[in-house]
Amino acid sequence: MANDPGDKKFKKWLDMLQQESWQLELIISGFAIYGLFAVIEPIELAGLQAENDDNLFSTLLFQGLEISWYIITINLLAHVILRGLWIGAIGLRYVSGEIEYDTLKYSPKFTRHLQRHVGSFDNYVATLEKYCSIIFAITFLLVFYLLGLLILVFCFALLGLWIDREDTPDWVRGLVAIPAIVFLALGMILTFIDFVTQGWLKRKRWTTWFYFPFYWVFKYLTLSFLYRPMVYNFLDTRFGKRLMWLVVPLYLGLTVLADTGFSTSNYLSKEMTSNSFTANKANYLDNLDQDTPFVDRASIPSKVITERFLNVFVVYGSTIEDDVFFFNQDLKPQDDRRGIYTTFSEGRLNWVTRSNKTGDYLKTLEDMYTLSVDSLDFKPEFVLSQNPRKQIGFETYLALDSVSRGKHVLAVRRKDHDQDSIYTRTILQIPFWYYPEEY
Repeated sequence: MANDPGDKKFKKWLDMLQQESWQLELIISGFAIYGLFAVIEPIELAGLQAENDDNLFSTLLFQGLEISWYIITINLLAHVILRGLWIGAIGLRYVSGEIEYDTLKYSPKFTRHLQRHVGSFDNYVATLEKYCSIIFAITFLLVFYLLGLLILVFCFALLGLWIDREDTPDWVRGLVAIPAIVFLALGMILTFIDFVTQGWLKRKRWTTWFYFPFYWVFKYLTLSFLYRPMVYNFLDTRFGKRLMWLVVPLYLGLTVLADTGFSTSNYLSKEMTSNSFTANKANYLDNLDQDTPFVDRASIPSKVITERFLNVFVVYGSTIEDDVFFFNQDLKPQDDRRGIYTTFSEGRLNWVTRSNKTGDYLKTLEDMYTLSVDSLDFKPEFVLSQNPRKQIGFETYLALDSVSRGKHVLAVRRKDHDQDSIYTRTILQIPFWYYPEEY
Protein backbone atom coordinates (compact mmCIF):
# COMPACT_ATOMS: atom_id res chain seq x y z
CA MET A 1 0.00 0.00 0.00
CA ALA A 2 1.46 3.34 -1.05
CA ASN A 3 1.70 6.08 1.57
CA ASP A 4 -0.49 8.41 -0.43
CA PRO A 5 -2.51 10.75 1.82
CA GLY A 6 -5.21 10.94 -0.84
CA ASP A 7 -5.64 7.17 -1.01
CA LYS A 8 -8.82 5.97 0.75
CA LYS A 9 -7.10 2.77 1.86
CA PHE A 10 -4.32 4.78 3.46
CA LYS A 11 -6.84 6.97 5.29
CA LYS A 12 -8.74 3.91 6.45
CA TRP A 13 -5.50 2.39 7.70
CA LEU A 14 -4.69 5.60 9.63
CA ASP A 15 -8.17 5.65 11.17
CA MET A 16 -7.69 2.06 12.33
CA LEU A 17 -4.27 2.85 13.83
CA GLN A 18 -5.75 5.90 15.53
CA GLN A 19 -8.37 3.78 17.28
CA GLU A 20 -5.86 1.10 18.33
CA SER A 21 -3.00 3.45 19.25
CA TRP A 22 -3.68 3.18 22.99
CA GLN A 23 -2.10 -0.28 23.03
CA LEU A 24 1.13 1.05 21.49
CA GLU A 25 1.05 4.03 23.86
CA LEU A 26 0.89 1.79 26.93
CA ILE A 27 3.65 -0.52 25.66
CA ILE A 28 5.95 2.39 24.84
CA SER A 29 5.16 4.17 28.12
CA GLY A 30 5.84 1.04 30.17
CA PHE A 31 9.19 0.29 28.57
CA ALA A 32 10.16 3.99 28.58
CA ILE A 33 9.40 4.44 32.30
CA TYR A 34 11.42 1.31 33.16
CA GLY A 35 14.35 2.55 31.09
CA LEU A 36 14.12 6.09 32.44
CA PHE A 37 14.49 4.98 36.05
CA ALA A 38 17.52 2.93 35.03
CA VAL A 39 19.38 5.83 33.35
CA ILE A 40 18.74 8.74 35.72
CA GLU A 41 21.53 7.81 38.13
CA PRO A 42 24.27 7.65 35.45
CA ILE A 43 23.01 10.94 34.00
CA GLU A 44 23.16 12.70 37.40
CA LEU A 45 26.59 11.23 38.10
CA ALA A 46 27.94 12.34 34.72
CA GLY A 47 26.47 15.81 35.28
CA LEU A 48 28.21 16.12 38.64
CA GLN A 49 31.46 14.96 37.04
CA ALA A 50 31.11 17.61 34.32
CA GLU A 51 30.51 20.32 36.96
CA ASN A 52 33.56 19.21 38.92
CA ASP A 53 35.63 19.31 35.71
CA ASP A 54 34.30 22.81 34.89
CA ASN A 55 33.23 21.42 31.51
CA LEU A 56 30.58 23.89 30.36
CA PHE A 57 29.39 21.93 27.34
CA SER A 58 29.10 18.60 29.12
CA THR A 59 27.34 20.30 32.03
CA LEU A 60 24.77 21.83 29.68
CA LEU A 61 24.31 18.50 27.91
CA PHE A 62 23.68 16.48 31.07
CA GLN A 63 21.49 19.18 32.64
CA GLY A 64 19.41 19.11 29.46
CA LEU A 65 19.20 15.31 29.68
CA GLU A 66 18.15 15.54 33.32
CA ILE A 67 15.41 18.08 32.59
CA SER A 68 14.25 15.91 29.67
CA TRP A 69 14.15 12.94 32.02
CA TYR A 70 11.81 14.78 34.39
CA ILE A 71 9.56 15.98 31.55
CA ILE A 72 9.25 12.53 29.98
CA THR A 73 8.87 10.69 33.29
CA ILE A 74 6.20 13.00 34.72
CA ASN A 75 4.21 13.01 31.47
CA LEU A 76 4.43 9.25 30.92
CA LEU A 77 3.44 8.50 34.51
CA ALA A 78 0.45 10.82 34.10
CA HIS A 79 -0.32 9.10 30.80
CA VAL A 80 -0.22 5.61 32.33
CA ILE A 81 -2.44 6.68 35.25
CA LEU A 82 -5.03 8.32 32.97
CA ARG A 83 -4.88 5.45 30.50
CA GLY A 84 -5.47 3.01 33.35
CA LEU A 85 -8.44 5.12 34.45
CA TRP A 86 -9.70 5.05 30.85
CA ILE A 87 -9.42 1.25 30.68
CA GLY A 88 -11.30 1.02 33.98
CA ALA A 89 -14.01 3.31 32.62
CA ILE A 90 -14.33 1.15 29.49
CA GLY A 91 -14.74 -1.95 31.65
CA LEU A 92 -17.30 -0.22 33.86
CA ARG A 93 -19.24 0.92 30.80
CA TYR A 94 -19.47 -2.71 29.64
CA VAL A 95 -20.98 -3.67 33.01
CA SER A 96 -23.10 -0.65 33.83
CA GLY A 97 -23.68 1.27 30.61
CA GLU A 98 -24.62 4.97 30.88
CA ILE A 99 -25.17 6.97 34.08
CA GLU A 100 -28.87 6.77 35.03
CA TYR A 101 -29.39 9.99 36.97
CA ASP A 102 -33.07 9.20 37.58
CA THR A 103 -32.11 5.98 39.34
CA LEU A 104 -29.95 7.93 41.80
CA LYS A 105 -33.09 9.77 43.01
CA TYR A 106 -31.22 12.98 43.85
CA SER A 107 -33.06 16.26 44.32
CA PRO A 108 -33.89 18.17 41.11
CA LYS A 109 -31.20 20.77 41.83
CA PHE A 110 -28.42 18.19 42.18
CA THR A 111 -29.73 16.19 39.22
CA ARG A 112 -29.63 19.24 36.93
CA HIS A 113 -26.18 20.19 38.22
CA LEU A 114 -24.75 16.69 37.60
CA GLN A 115 -26.34 16.39 34.17
CA ARG A 116 -24.86 19.75 33.17
CA HIS A 117 -21.36 19.35 34.66
CA VAL A 118 -20.81 15.58 34.68
CA GLY A 119 -22.75 14.70 31.55
CA SER A 120 -22.90 11.29 29.98
CA PHE A 121 -20.47 8.49 30.75
CA ASP A 122 -19.50 8.24 27.09
CA ASN A 123 -18.40 11.89 27.14
CA TYR A 124 -16.25 11.09 30.18
CA VAL A 125 -14.60 8.16 28.36
CA ALA A 126 -14.03 10.33 25.26
CA THR A 127 -12.46 13.09 27.38
CA LEU A 128 -10.07 10.63 29.04
CA GLU A 129 -9.10 9.27 25.63
CA LYS A 130 -8.41 12.78 24.35
CA TYR A 131 -6.21 13.72 27.31
CA CYS A 132 -4.28 10.44 27.17
CA SER A 133 -3.45 10.87 23.48
CA ILE A 134 -2.56 14.54 23.91
CA ILE A 135 -0.25 13.91 26.89
CA PHE A 136 1.60 11.18 25.01
CA ALA A 137 2.10 13.41 21.97
CA ILE A 138 3.06 16.56 23.84
CA THR A 139 5.68 14.70 25.91
CA PHE A 140 8.06 14.35 23.00
CA LEU A 141 7.13 17.76 21.65
CA LEU A 142 8.36 19.34 24.91
CA VAL A 143 11.62 17.41 24.68
CA PHE A 144 12.17 18.81 21.18
CA TYR A 145 11.52 22.31 22.55
CA LEU A 146 14.18 21.73 25.20
CA LEU A 147 16.58 20.29 22.64
CA GLY A 148 16.17 23.41 20.50
CA LEU A 149 16.87 25.61 23.51
CA LEU A 150 20.02 23.63 24.35
CA ILE A 151 21.30 24.01 20.77
CA LEU A 152 20.88 27.78 21.03
CA VAL A 153 22.69 27.86 24.39
CA PHE A 154 25.52 25.82 22.84
CA CYS A 155 25.73 28.35 20.01
CA PHE A 156 25.98 31.24 22.47
CA ALA A 157 28.65 29.41 24.49
CA LEU A 158 30.73 28.62 21.40
CA LEU A 159 30.54 32.19 20.14
CA GLY A 160 31.43 33.50 23.61
CA LEU A 161 34.51 31.25 23.80
CA TRP A 162 35.47 32.31 20.28
CA ILE A 163 35.32 35.97 21.28
CA ASP A 164 37.35 35.35 24.47
CA ARG A 165 40.17 33.58 22.67
CA GLU A 166 43.22 35.81 22.39
CA ASP A 167 44.09 34.48 18.93
CA THR A 168 40.71 35.54 17.49
CA PRO A 169 41.29 38.53 15.17
CA ASP A 170 39.47 41.74 16.07
CA TRP A 171 37.79 41.91 12.66
CA VAL A 172 36.30 38.44 13.25
CA ARG A 173 34.92 39.57 16.61
CA GLY A 174 33.45 42.76 15.16
CA LEU A 175 32.12 41.45 11.85
CA VAL A 176 31.22 37.81 12.59
CA ALA A 177 30.98 36.78 16.24
CA ILE A 178 29.25 39.80 17.78
CA PRO A 179 26.69 40.20 14.93
CA ALA A 180 25.96 36.45 15.21
CA ILE A 181 25.30 36.80 18.96
CA VAL A 182 23.02 39.79 18.35
CA PHE A 183 21.16 37.87 15.65
CA LEU A 184 20.70 34.83 17.91
CA ALA A 185 19.56 36.95 20.86
CA LEU A 186 17.04 38.89 18.77
CA GLY A 187 15.87 35.66 17.11
CA MET A 188 15.32 34.00 20.50
CA ILE A 189 13.21 36.94 21.69
CA LEU A 190 11.10 36.98 18.53
CA THR A 191 10.68 33.19 18.54
CA PHE A 192 9.60 33.25 22.18
CA ILE A 193 7.09 36.02 21.47
CA ASP A 194 5.72 34.06 18.53
CA PHE A 195 5.52 30.93 20.70
CA VAL A 196 3.66 32.46 23.65
CA THR A 197 1.29 34.39 21.31
CA GLN A 198 0.71 31.20 19.28
CA GLY A 199 1.84 32.65 15.96
CA TRP A 200 0.96 36.36 16.26
CA LEU A 201 4.10 37.38 14.33
CA LYS A 202 3.06 35.11 11.46
CA ARG A 203 -0.41 36.68 11.17
CA LYS A 204 0.56 40.32 10.63
CA ARG A 205 1.85 41.44 7.27
CA TRP A 206 3.97 44.21 8.78
CA THR A 207 5.85 41.70 10.99
CA THR A 208 6.41 39.14 8.25
CA TRP A 209 9.18 40.97 6.40
CA PHE A 210 11.56 41.12 9.41
CA TYR A 211 10.46 37.93 11.26
CA PHE A 212 10.63 35.49 8.33
CA PRO A 213 14.49 35.47 8.08
CA PHE A 214 14.73 34.67 11.81
CA TYR A 215 12.02 32.01 11.44
CA TRP A 216 13.84 30.40 8.50
CA VAL A 217 17.16 30.17 10.38
CA PHE A 218 15.67 29.12 13.71
CA LYS A 219 13.61 26.30 12.21
CA TYR A 220 16.93 24.57 11.55
CA LEU A 221 18.73 25.66 14.72
CA THR A 222 15.86 24.44 16.91
CA LEU A 223 15.07 21.40 14.73
CA SER A 224 11.47 22.64 14.53
CA PHE A 225 11.19 21.41 10.92
CA LEU A 226 10.95 17.90 12.43
CA TYR A 227 7.89 18.56 14.60
CA ARG A 228 6.12 21.62 13.13
CA PRO A 229 3.16 19.58 11.78
CA MET A 230 2.39 18.46 15.34
CA VAL A 231 2.54 22.05 16.64
CA TYR A 232 0.19 23.39 13.98
CA ASN A 233 -2.13 20.43 14.53
CA PHE A 234 -2.32 21.46 18.19
CA LEU A 235 -2.94 25.10 17.39
CA ASP A 236 -5.76 24.63 14.89
CA THR A 237 -8.18 23.56 17.67
CA ARG A 238 -9.43 25.43 20.73
CA PHE A 239 -8.39 22.59 23.01
CA GLY A 240 -4.86 22.58 21.58
CA LYS A 241 -4.50 26.33 22.02
CA ARG A 242 -5.62 26.15 25.64
CA LEU A 243 -3.21 23.30 26.31
CA MET A 244 -0.27 25.16 24.78
CA TRP A 245 -1.08 28.16 26.97
CA LEU A 246 -0.91 25.91 30.04
CA VAL A 247 2.34 24.09 29.21
CA VAL A 248 4.85 26.78 30.20
CA PRO A 249 3.07 27.92 33.45
CA LEU A 250 2.55 24.27 34.41
CA TYR A 251 6.23 23.35 34.21
CA LEU A 252 7.30 26.60 35.84
CA GLY A 253 4.95 25.75 38.70
CA LEU A 254 6.38 22.22 38.94
CA THR A 255 9.90 23.70 39.04
CA VAL A 256 8.93 25.99 41.91
CA LEU A 257 7.31 23.08 43.77
CA ALA A 258 10.43 20.94 43.27
CA ASP A 259 12.53 23.65 44.98
CA THR A 260 10.05 24.08 47.82
CA GLY A 261 11.10 22.66 51.18
CA PHE A 262 10.82 23.10 54.91
CA SER A 263 13.43 24.74 57.10
CA THR A 264 13.83 23.66 60.71
CA SER A 265 16.48 26.17 61.81
CA ASN A 266 17.69 29.71 61.26
CA TYR A 267 21.32 28.58 61.48
CA LEU A 268 21.46 25.00 60.20
CA SER A 269 21.05 23.97 56.58
CA LYS A 270 21.37 20.78 54.56
CA GLU A 271 23.47 22.69 52.00
CA MET A 272 26.54 23.03 54.21
CA THR A 273 29.91 24.42 53.16
CA SER A 274 32.87 23.33 55.24
CA ASN A 275 34.27 25.97 57.58
CA SER A 276 35.53 26.16 61.15
CA PHE A 277 32.02 25.39 62.44
CA THR A 278 30.70 23.04 59.73
CA ALA A 279 31.85 19.70 58.35
CA ASN A 280 30.69 18.84 54.84
CA LYS A 281 31.06 15.19 53.83
CA ALA A 282 32.22 16.32 50.37
CA ASN A 283 35.58 17.19 51.96
CA TYR A 284 36.31 13.80 53.55
CA LEU A 285 37.25 10.91 51.26
CA ASP A 286 35.78 8.24 53.55
CA ASN A 287 32.42 10.09 53.61
CA LEU A 288 31.89 10.17 49.84
CA ASP A 289 28.88 8.14 48.80
CA GLN A 290 26.25 7.85 46.10
CA ASP A 291 24.60 11.15 47.08
CA THR A 292 27.92 13.01 47.32
CA PRO A 293 30.24 11.26 44.86
CA PHE A 294 32.86 13.98 44.34
CA VAL A 295 35.20 16.12 46.40
CA ASP A 296 34.33 19.80 46.72
CA ARG A 297 37.51 21.85 46.08
CA ALA A 298 39.73 20.01 48.58
CA SER A 299 39.69 16.95 50.83
CA ILE A 300 41.40 15.10 53.66
CA PRO A 301 41.10 11.34 54.34
CA SER A 302 38.71 11.50 57.30
CA LYS A 303 37.25 13.65 60.08
CA VAL A 304 39.47 11.82 62.57
CA ILE A 305 43.18 11.69 61.72
CA THR A 306 45.14 8.99 63.52
CA GLU A 307 48.38 9.18 61.51
CA ARG A 308 51.11 11.70 62.26
CA PHE A 309 50.65 13.25 58.83
CA LEU A 310 47.73 14.77 56.94
CA ASN A 311 47.05 13.98 53.29
CA VAL A 312 45.56 16.98 51.47
CA PHE A 313 44.08 16.76 47.98
CA VAL A 314 43.23 19.97 46.07
CA VAL A 315 40.87 19.56 43.12
CA TYR A 316 42.01 21.04 39.81
CA GLY A 317 39.74 23.74 38.34
CA SER A 318 39.99 25.52 35.00
CA THR A 319 40.53 28.92 36.67
CA ILE A 320 43.65 27.62 38.46
CA GLU A 321 45.61 27.46 35.21
CA ASP A 322 44.70 31.06 34.33
CA ASP A 323 46.17 32.13 37.68
CA VAL A 324 49.29 30.03 37.06
CA PHE A 325 49.81 31.87 33.76
CA PHE A 326 49.35 35.21 35.54
CA PHE A 327 52.00 34.47 38.17
CA ASN A 328 54.38 32.77 35.74
CA GLN A 329 54.16 34.20 32.23
CA ASP A 330 56.80 31.74 30.95
CA LEU A 331 54.33 28.88 31.34
CA LYS A 332 51.72 30.42 29.07
CA PRO A 333 51.70 28.46 25.78
CA GLN A 334 51.41 30.09 22.40
CA ASP A 335 48.61 27.66 21.50
CA ASP A 336 46.12 27.22 24.37
CA ARG A 337 44.72 23.71 23.92
CA ARG A 338 42.04 23.92 26.58
CA GLY A 339 38.47 23.46 25.39
CA ILE A 340 36.77 21.09 22.97
CA TYR A 341 38.94 18.48 21.31
CA THR A 342 38.28 15.60 18.91
CA THR A 343 39.89 12.25 18.14
CA PHE A 344 42.01 13.98 15.51
CA SER A 345 43.22 16.81 17.74
CA GLU A 346 45.38 16.91 20.85
CA GLY A 347 43.38 18.04 23.84
CA ARG A 348 43.32 15.45 26.60
CA LEU A 349 44.92 16.35 29.90
CA ASN A 350 48.41 14.86 29.69
CA TRP A 351 50.78 16.28 32.28
CA VAL A 352 53.88 14.39 31.18
CA THR A 353 53.91 14.78 27.41
CA ARG A 354 52.12 18.11 27.13
CA SER A 355 55.12 20.14 28.27
CA ASN A 356 58.60 19.80 29.70
CA LYS A 357 57.76 22.56 32.19
CA THR A 358 55.68 20.44 34.55
CA GLY A 359 58.14 21.05 37.37
CA ASP A 360 57.85 24.82 36.92
CA TYR A 361 54.07 24.46 36.81
CA LEU A 362 54.05 22.67 40.17
CA LYS A 363 56.54 25.14 41.67
CA THR A 364 54.23 28.00 40.71
CA LEU A 365 51.28 26.19 42.29
CA GLU A 366 53.26 25.65 45.51
CA ASP A 367 54.05 29.38 45.63
CA MET A 368 50.36 30.20 45.12
CA TYR A 369 48.99 27.91 47.84
CA THR A 370 49.31 28.05 51.60
CA LEU A 371 47.95 25.26 53.80
CA SER A 372 47.38 26.03 57.48
CA VAL A 373 46.41 23.95 60.47
CA ASP A 374 45.00 26.58 62.81
CA SER A 375 47.78 29.23 62.87
CA LEU A 376 50.54 26.87 61.70
CA ASP A 377 51.38 27.48 58.01
CA PHE A 378 52.72 24.84 55.63
CA LYS A 379 54.17 25.32 52.18
CA PRO A 380 52.88 22.35 50.15
CA GLU A 381 55.01 20.02 48.06
CA PHE A 382 52.53 19.10 45.36
CA VAL A 383 52.45 16.15 43.02
CA LEU A 384 49.88 15.79 40.26
CA SER A 385 47.45 13.10 41.27
CA GLN A 386 44.02 11.54 40.90
CA ASN A 387 41.79 10.71 43.85
CA PRO A 388 39.75 7.45 44.11
CA ARG A 389 36.83 9.23 42.40
CA LYS A 390 39.11 9.94 39.38
CA GLN A 391 39.18 13.68 40.01
CA ILE A 392 42.39 15.32 38.86
CA GLY A 393 44.21 17.58 41.28
CA PHE A 394 47.29 18.18 43.45
CA GLU A 395 48.27 16.11 46.45
CA THR A 396 50.59 16.75 49.38
CA TYR A 397 51.27 15.55 52.94
CA LEU A 398 51.61 17.74 56.03
CA ALA A 399 53.63 16.64 59.08
CA LEU A 400 51.55 16.98 62.28
CA ASP A 401 54.39 16.62 64.79
CA SER A 402 53.77 20.14 66.14
CA VAL A 403 49.99 19.76 66.26
CA SER A 404 48.28 18.93 69.56
CA ARG A 405 45.53 16.38 70.05
CA GLY A 406 41.95 17.54 69.56
CA LYS A 407 39.96 19.60 67.09
CA HIS A 408 41.72 21.62 64.38
CA VAL A 409 40.85 23.44 61.17
CA LEU A 410 42.72 23.02 57.90
CA ALA A 411 42.62 26.22 55.83
CA VAL A 412 43.38 26.13 52.11
CA ARG A 413 44.42 29.57 50.85
CA ARG A 414 45.55 30.71 47.43
CA LYS A 415 47.05 33.79 45.87
CA ASP A 416 44.66 35.45 43.46
CA HIS A 417 44.50 38.66 41.46
CA ASP A 418 42.05 41.33 40.45
CA GLN A 419 43.56 42.91 37.36
CA ASP A 420 47.06 43.85 38.69
CA SER A 421 46.13 43.71 42.39
CA ILE A 422 47.36 40.54 44.14
CA TYR A 423 45.73 39.18 47.30
CA THR A 424 45.28 35.92 49.18
CA ARG A 425 41.86 34.36 49.62
CA THR A 426 40.64 31.37 51.60
CA ILE A 427 39.40 28.61 49.30
CA LEU A 428 38.09 26.31 52.01
CA GLN A 429 38.26 25.44 55.69
CA ILE A 430 37.97 21.80 56.78
CA PRO A 431 37.58 20.86 60.47
CA PHE A 432 39.12 17.61 61.73
CA TRP A 433 40.09 15.87 64.96
CA TYR A 434 43.68 14.75 65.53
CA TYR A 435 44.14 11.71 67.79
CA PRO A 436 47.38 10.01 66.79
CA GLU A 437 47.98 6.37 67.59
CA GLU A 438 50.70 5.82 70.15
CA TYR A 439 53.84 4.23 68.86
